[in-house]
Order: sequence, then C-alpha cells, then structure tokens
Amino acid sequence: MFPLHDDNPTKIIPFVTYVLITSCVLAFAWQLSLGQYAQHAVYSFGTIPAVLFELQSLPAELTTIPAFATLFTSMFLHGGWMHLLGNMLYLFIFGNNVEDAMGHKRFIVFYLLSGIIAVLAHALSNPTSNVPMIGASGAISGVLGAYLLLYPHARVLVAIPFGFYIHTTRISAKWVLGFWFVLQIFNSLSSPEQQGGVAWGAHIGGFVGGMLLIPLFKYKNTPLFAPERRN
Repeated sequence: MFPLHDDNPTKIIPFVTYVLITSCVLAFAWQLSLGQYAQHAVYSFGTIPAVLFELQSLPAELTTIPAFATLFTSMFLHGGWMHLLGNMLYLFIFGNNVEDAMGHKRFIVFYLLSGIIAVLAHALSNPTSNVPMIGASGAISGVLGAYLLLYPHARVLVAIPFGFYIHTTRISAKWVLGFWFVLQIFNSLSSPEQQGGVAWGAHIGGFVGGMLLIPLFKYKNTPLFAPERRN
C-alpha cells in the first residue's frame, strides 16, 4: 500500500515542509557529487550509536563534527534514490497538514525533536552498533504519528499492487498509517537492526514521539481526532 495524495486542504503555504524536502534533495545531490568518498560522509555525518555513547571513536579523518551534532545532520542524508523518494513522498503528503496545525516555527522544532527521539530510540536499543544511521524516516515518522491523531478520518489515495495490476482507492488515514505502524513493528521483530539495514526502531520511536508531542505543539483551537469532512 503506497500513499499518493490526501484529501485534506491546508490554510497556509507549508513552506517549511518544502524547505525540508529541498534540503534533503540538495544534501543527497551533495552525497552523489562526492563519488567514491560518499561513504565517508555517511560515517562523518550519520549517527553511529557506539560513537554517540563514546564506546568507540571515529578515525581522525572522519571526525568532522561532534557526535551529538549527528543527531541533526543524519536526518538530511539518504542511502539511495528509493530511500530519498519514499521519505519525501510521505513528507510531501502528510507534512503540510501537520505544519498547518501548529504553524511554521513550531513545525521546525517538532520535526527536529521527532527526529532526535527516533535516532535515540534506535541508538539506545543498539548502543554498541558501529553502523551509521541516516535518513529523514524517523522525523517523518513523527509527522505520521501527529497526522494520525489530528486527522484520522482524512481520506488518502493509495496504490495497492496486485502483481502487475495496481489498484487505487481512497482509505481513511487511520487505516493507512495504522497499517504502516504495524508493518514497522513486524519488520523490527523479524529484522534485527544490529545487522544494519533499515532502522525500524527509529520509525517506531519517531511515530510514538510524534503522537506524544502533537498535543503540546498544535494550536489550542486545533482539535485532535478531527471528524471526517463532508463534501
């Protein structure tokens, strides 16, 4: 199930969401420009749990910034085109409404805090890992958690593949995001993160973090669990 669009208009121009998407795209272009040294950037600016907790240290030539600063820089790097495009699609679909619910400045703080919570959730569950974590997935997971509490009844256009046939339909956000969250839990239980790959724990941590933060960041007059819109 792949979301394509939601039927949930905004009252503002979500320029912070657009800036975040642009920043991630530009950061990925920079990664590509490094050629054979792109992996050095991943180790320098990605979050490595063992380095973050001072259990290990990076070689001097890879130590570009303090370890705690990678909690921020890791959010803007990606491991490939599919990693980038998938994250940006989710941010584009769901970020604008969450930004609309709290305003531009609060959304920046909310997004970064969600990302930090996600990174720490992964790092604390794998404190000795020397595999760098990169990607906006954790912060975007926080956006998804917030969206679920704000607009559970919003209709989302999704694509469902059946072999070579792709069926499109509109489903309530609670089912789309609920399915996504359950999938993260299943993948986390079946794919140990210590071996590298996708940081499923970060997705779970970011999602739960976003749900906990949204009551604190939304406008007071913006309700949780908005009712379904009637045309």
